[in-house]
Amino acid sequence: QVQLVESGGGLVQAGGSLRLSCAATGSIDSINNMAWYRQAPGKQRELVAAITSGSSTNYADAVKGRFTISRDNTKNTSYLQMNSLKPEDTAVYHCNAKGLYYSAEYRNYMPFDAWGQGAQVTGSS
Repeated sequence: QVQLVESGGGLVQAGGSLRLSCAATGSIDSINNMAWYRQAPGKQRELVAAITSGSSTNYADAVKGRFTISRDNTKNTSYLQMNSLKPEDTAVYHCNAKGLYYSAEYRNYMPFDAWGQGAQVTGSS
């Protein structure tokens, strides 16, 4: 199985910066898309940013120009650099990764769609 472990959340004043990390572990063969989502209290989970295996990126309009997603394929890790944070960025941020892993049970490569445990990001006014 594949697990994602997030780190880097916290409390920051408006205008400040934070960087989230998401490390994937397990019998990973390859990771295609990596992404970050967020869910604020009382709201639906929304896509914040995504990056393909070829490093093409896309962002939610609300974070364009402020957030940057990147990945280190040698470490199976994605990053979300968040600058100029606003109070409305306050949410639990979840990372997601899709790819292939080797299943000992099936003795074959199987697809995975894994989620991190979530990291609280709070932008104070």
